Amino acid sequence: MSQLTHFDSAGQAHMVDVGAKAHSHRVALATGTITMLPATFALVRDGNARKGDVLGIARVAAIMATKRTSDLIPLCHPLALTKVAVDFALDEAASAVRCTVRAETRGQTGVEMEALTGVQVALLTIYDMCKAVDRGMTITDVRVLEKHGGKSGDWVAAG
Repeated sequence: MSQLTHFDSAGQAHMVDVGAKAHSHRVALATGTITMLPATFALVRDGNARKGDVLGIARVAAIMATKRTSDLIPLCHPLALTKVAVDFALDEAASAVRCTVRAETRGQTGVEMEALTGVQVALLTIYDMCKAVDRGMTITDVRVLEKHGGKSGDWVAAG
């Protein structure tokens, strides 16, 4: 594994200089899951939560979060995102919702952090909207699935 890039030779944190890197189309796909009680899952699935359309609000929250990633992650570059897509998959047997976020840009650095931030905020939004009926929800398995573009090329998670 290469040296951590967010530290200089003296061990001080710094923002990586991407000024000399070529602009390229960059894509990242991230995912995560929130598991809940079956009754809570039914509220989310049916759109009957007291606060409204949980997945619709979570989708907007994910998009908003991707655009604010550099405000949340100290050494993350602000990016001009060209596309953000949010998808939810409902797993009734597990009483779980899986969120997948695809973030894209044409720039000098990748969009993995934006995709991961979008997933986390979408899942946190679901938790926030449903916590009145289910405080035991769990958020798990948040990870990058794919990354494309840039000098290091394509990467796809195993399994």
